[in-house]
Amino acid sequence: MPKTASTEWLLTRIAGPSRAMKFPRKSLLLAAASIALASPVLLAQNNTAPGTASPSTPTTSANPAPAFDVATIKPFHLGPGTTFVGIENTPDGVHASDANLAMLVVYAYGLRTEDQVTGPDWAKTERYEVVAKMSAADIAEIQKMSNAEGTARRALMLQALLAERFQLKAHSETKMVPVYELVVIKGASKLKDAATDPNPPLGRGEDGKPSMGIRWAKDTAIVQAFSMTAWAGFLSQPVAGVGRPVLDKTGLTSTYDFPINWSVYSAGAGAPLGSPEDNTASIFGALKEVGLQLHPATGPIDIIVIDHVEKPTEN
Repeated sequence: MPKTASTEWLLTRIAGPSRAMKFPRKSLLLAAASIALASPVLLAQNNTAPGTASPSTPTTSANPAPAFDVATIKPFHLGPGTTFVGIENTPDGVHASDANLAMLVVYAYGLRTEDQVTGPDWAKTERYEVVAKMSAADIAEIQKMSNAEGTARRALMLQALLAERFQLKAHSETKMVPVYELVVIKGASKLKDAATDPNPPLGRGEDGKPSMGIRWAKDTAIVQAFSMTAWAGFLSQPVAGVGRPVLDKTGLTSTYDFPINWSVYSAGAGAPLGSPEDNTASIFGALKEVGLQLHPATGPIDIIVIDHVEKPTEN
């Protein structure tokens, strides 16, 4: 990921070992890593905490749930080396910077936003630095997996870490809440199939496929290789400012490239939120320009209810 002292543009790349959305510290913006992995919430086998589906073999006494080899959890302190807020995959594990417990739960259980986590007040105010590392055997195994499978495996490991270090016990529920449904405007789509683009603007990954990411400018952005499910996940983030979870109802199954006349920087500067009827520079109007629209609706959203949790001891 390129580093720059300017907030004029920033490339948000979600392919490869890092899947966190990174923003300059002064932008005060957050988009959780889970936007790239919209996993369903399932009850874990011990029925005390929710979990995501494992990408490999089921958990049994002979095949225990995956766990990190070592992990440090410390209160977060802003320093000169701080470059992002969020959670990222690293080649040997997971790194969380300036992350609260709710953010960790969002990543571990494949949710979209912190609004899907219900628990004590400190779960969203206490900030932590977490460095979790896998064993050499787990690193070798995860290198054989796809990015999505690797993220799912790390998520299971983080579940185990939360249970051990935070004494987390929780359960999942489904609630009907106000949502937006992401739909295609008939005859107006300007989405380009990423697989057919000979010169992807954000380049290609090590596998030769277009890298999934967003390049932000002051008032515009270029989106590359996003599925509509992943894009709906991003729009669900607080940084997008739509105010509701977004569900993908486009019926589109590929990944797509498109420019958009909207940016997290203009939103962060206090741009008006707008409404689904807007044809202005709000996110609603910008979506219409590429042939997408947000329809108000009511829909099911998975939430995590924390039944018991303790603050971790520093180490």
